Amino acid sequence: MYKKTELDNGLTLVTNHMPGMESLAIGIWIRTGSRNEDEKNSGISHFLEHMLFKGTPSRSCRKLKEEIEGRGGSLNGFTSEEVSCFLARVSFKHAGLALEVLSDMVLNASIDKIEFERERGVIVEEIKMYQDLPNHYVQDILAEIMWPGNALGLPITGSIDSVSAILRKDMVEYKSARYAPEKIVIVLCGNVDHGAIESKAKKMFNGSITKKAQAVEQFHNSQSRPRVKVLHKDTEQAHISMGLHSFGKNHKDRYALALLHIILGANMSSRLFENIREKKGLAYEIGAEIKRFSETGAFVVHAGTEHRKAREAISCIIKELKDIREKHVSAGELKRAKEFFRVQLLMALEDTVDHMLWLGDYVTSLNKLPDKEDVIKKVEAVTPEDIKRVSQDIFKGSGLNLAVIGNLDDREQKEIEKELIL
Repeated sequence: MYKKTELDNGLTLVTNHMPGMESLAIGIWIRTGSRNEDEKNSGISHFLEHMLFKGTPSRSCRKLKEEIEGRGGSLNGFTSEEVSCFLARVSFKHAGLALEVLSDMVLNASIDKIEFERERGVIVEEIKMYQDLPNHYVQDILAEIMWPGNALGLPITGSIDSVSAILRKDMVEYKSARYAPEKIVIVLCGNVDHGAIESKAKKMFNGSITKKAQAVEQFHNSQSRPRVKVLHKDTEQAHISMGLHSFGKNHKDRYALALLHIILGANMSSRLFENIREKKGLAYEIGAEIKRFSETGAFVVHAGTEHRKAREAISCIIKELKDIREKHVSAGELKRAKEFFRVQLLMALEDTVDHMLWLGDYVTSLNKLPDKEDVIKKVEAVTPEDIKRVSQDIFKGSGLNLAVIGNLDDREQKEIEKELIL
């Protein structure tokens, strides 16, 4: 049972009472991420996430971790394009303590000068690590060509140059502006007492509403032809990431898009996996994902293949996109996709952490509570005509973007570019 309270200062508290559960998940969500940055301070949200784990005036870095892990729990955090989140999984008996620890981190992080410089070095090494992982780095290259001139095209970690240039005062100012109560959502899932948590939250988060922060730059797609970027690198495989622009989180066709994703590339019975991996043996790893932002999004296909097979793999991926765009999916295939969606959702919601992540993302992004029965009802209402219409809206040659990392020569690159007819 969901309960939602908005405090006078704008902070939102959401709980989901799950009686009988030993585990309890808590997340403090902040409506800020890499979209709130520019080239100069790119990576500051992610850098700040790291610094919140480095201690407060009342708890050292080690003490923060011991408070949670010493009671059998786990502590974590992540930064995305539009949100930052700090989360813990504990026994329900320690819900109040977990809220105290996470709140202390979010409100009172010391951002110590020595720790700041030390962590800067750690993040630079993290960036280097990701650049050495071609299946990860190719995603950054795709974002760069899909969202040119927009913060969505910047890596969440930032670049070595941008992270090296961030000053401690920049971070303190950024945190003061972006970690305001009206931008915070606290979510707890488990055997939780909403009233008790609300009372604690009011005492801890007693700050006032701040002046309105600058809104993020909206993305307006003006792409008129395919874009390709190949990073020539001596890798064991060619790593392929193909992206097409789609729509935002609250778009009316989001459920049809979710089913399109399942049919094409979400599991081992999907078309991409079956036809490109199983039947043709062109790739070991292939799949699809949906990126959802407030006003825009992307449908992304990724694969790893032998260099000499890259052109054929790309050609086959495009063929699959054409097929689903031009022909109706069968009733059986659509039925299986709907069942996969329904069961995956229901199973995820049995887990306190997964439920907290689903609930937190929904409330932080859309500022309303989700209704799983309504979601399932809308998924069940999707027709083959809806799938075809959404495919035709998204799978357009003018909006195709391709990033490749691999040991490809100029001739191979030109041959690949010839395949980009959708």
